[in-house]
Amino acid sequence: MAENTRNVANNKKAYHEYFIEDKYEAGIVLVGTEVKSIRQGKVNLKDSYVNIKDGEAYIYNMHISPYEKGNIYNTDPIRPRKLLLNKREIKKLLGLATIKGYSMIPLRLYLKNGLVKMEVAVAKGKKIYDKRQEIAKKDAQRRMLRQEY
Repeated sequence: MAENTRNVANNKKAYHEYFIEDKYEAGIVLVGTEVKSIRQGKVNLKDSYVNIKDGEAYIYNMHISPYEKGNIYNTDPIRPRKLLLNKREIKKLLGLATIKGYSMIPLRLYLKNGLVKMEVAVAKGKKIYDKRQEIAKKDAQRRMLRQEY
């Protein structure tokens, strides 16, 4: 059976700010109007992060715009939302997150066979000099590609 996936939102800032160590796929507990808004692409992952509280994973600061045609059923756009992960995955994430400098961040939000899924990464923050080195490396590659043509 072929997987039917469609990208809804990417966290481009994550690849610039962090070294990505490990990735996990998680489902999200949402209400109906949030799903409709996500299908329209009105979601922002920019400053969001994942935290584990009472043995359950939650995503904070993920902004889902209220659905235009929804009425009283619209919820708070930046409320914490529960992530659906296995206990084993949550324990692994918690173990990695307790190490100094590691964070849990969302990388992308996508629809997989009609369900909303999120790719969560365990990442280590980059220092300023790491970011400069990466920019210099990309710039050098661009120059070499220009000279080939």
